[in-house]
Amino acid sequence: MQARIIDLPRFIDERGNLSVIENRRDIPFTIRRTYWVYDVPGGEQRGGHAYRQNEELVVALSGSFDVVVDDGRERRTFSMNRSYFGLYLPGGTWRELNNFSTNSMALVLASTDYDTADYIHDYQDFLNYIQHERQ
Repeated sequence: MQARIIDLPRFIDERGNLSVIENRRDIPFTIRRTYWVYDVPGGEQRGGHAYRQNEELVVALSGSFDVVVDDGRERRTFSMNRSYFGLYLPGGTWRELNNFSTNSMALVLASTDYDTADYIHDYQDFLNYIQHERQ
């Protein structure tokens, strides 16, 4: 499965809009962990790693940022700037978050508990892992 934008349910109301994310209904996994990234200084990057198993959904709750994803064959950039879009990242996807606007906040929903053994921090190790998985 490839990285892709998921259009999240939204309920438009003159009093303010609402979006929702439900396990296995709106996203293809059960949420085990939630975290958010904020107050990123100008020019800084987050991510710069892949997971072997963990799947994620990244949502721009406020502001904007770019997510560069790489599956070992293709590199794509997704501009995140709407709170009703989520970027699905399957396991085995290299990701880099950059170009954060002032006061931006990235919400990340993850399919696994935190596990340092699931991370791949070196890009060449990632490419080797992907090549091995495809054989």
